[in-house]
Amino acid sequence: MPEIVPFAGVRYNLDKVGKLSEVIAPPYDVISPSMRDELYDQHPNNVIRLILDKIQPTDDQENNRYTRTAKTLADWKTSGILKQETEAALYVYHQIYTVEGKEYCRKGFMCGVKADPFGEGLVFPHELTLSGPKADRLMLTTTCKTNFSQVFGLYPDDGGAVQKILDDAIVFLTPIEAADHLGVLNRVWIVTDKNVIDSVVKIINPLPIFIADGHHRYETACNYRKQIAEMGELTLNHPANYVLMMCVAMDDPGLIVLPTHRLFPGVPEWSAGELRDKLGDLFSVQPIGTTANTAIQAWAKIDTEKRQDQIALYTAKDETWIVATLTEAGKRKMDEAANDHHPEWRELGVSILHRLVVDTILRLTDMEKPKYVHLVEEVIEELKTGKYPLAALVMPATIHHIRTLSLMGERMPPKSTYFYPKLASGLVFKPLEL
Repeated sequence: MPEIVPFAGVRYNLDKVGKLSEVIAPPYDVISPSMRDELYDQHPNNVIRLILDKIQPTDDQENNRYTRTAKTLADWKTSGILKQETEAALYVYHQIYTVEGKEYCRKGFMCGVKADPFGEGLVFPHELTLSGPKADRLMLTTTCKTNFSQVFGLYPDDGGAVQKILDDAIVFLTPIEAADHLGVLNRVWIVTDKNVIDSVVKIINPLPIFIADGHHRYETACNYRKQIAEMGELTLNHPANYVLMMCVAMDDPGLIVLPTHRLFPGVPEWSAGELRDKLGDLFSVQPIGTTANTAIQAWAKIDTEKRQDQIALYTAKDETWIVATLTEAGKRKMDEAANDHHPEWRELGVSILHRLVVDTILRLTDMEKPKYVHLVEEVIEELKTGKYPLAALVMPATIHHIRTLSLMGERMPPKSTYFYPKLASGLVFKPLEL
């Protein structure tokens, strides 16, 4: 059985809905209640009604968010708002975006990828998952029999062979375009040429794929496939064998990983001196400056040196930023505190922060969930609210870490990576029924 396949996708009929930009949305797991309301109001056919319908007070087993979504999907198909392709295709997908004044173009393609449980196929995870989101997505999948949003996968293609084939294939094709709420331009080309598809499939089939984002969606696809098999309905050509995935080469120049910084509410208020005393000989400490705005200088030091063993810490008690660098004694302590993980896992900045600093040194094992942000400017604004006694700036895991640790069967701490921009939901859906 092939590892990737083209598929006849279901897409919005632009003659019916108008601008595609008005009906797409971010992935369900980054949509706040206020954004959901905005998307509802933006267009009556926005994909929010499919990926994250509202819960109503009167919901019961017969009438609930999942059954309403299934009815909405069926109504949109019947009325022609959604239409299915007549041919199987690969969907070339580019995202043009800007970070810190520089423009990038991330290139990849959407296809069906074999939904094998982790450890049984060529798809590898790098983060842990939670049961709640998987139960939610499985209920939605079971009711609607459709993949509404893509998993984000990375594959090794050092020579760029796949992208060269796809670049050549779309030269004379017209893309469909949609801009999202952050100004990211999403472009999709529908490639049905069998020779092109066969060439891509031949290259990709033996390669591993590493999940960058969408672990819950992937595991849900595996659970749904198992569910179909247990019902005795899974055949070799059943669409449930494959999950909708966006595949991007690991060395694509448009692929960047942003950091995820932490703000800690409800923890004790320490001064920089008190924090330095707690860190002891496990870290060497360099004062950077006072006021929240000094985060810019603290991050500049870490980001320039690209060292996973450096963490910037802010103490609200005296409004001071320091940069803490792991010492040899700290490395030995980290090895002891995280002896259940591979040495490369222990070297991650997020691992050092959470396992050594937060859990072992500060003993904040029962603390509230941190607030996660990605830009230093966001950190500064949040600190000005006075809600956070402690904050940390930390380097993200790299593509190398994802590949190496995934192949070892390791899972990184939550929020180790942030692939920007998020993939848009609503560009194409993958049916899961014959």
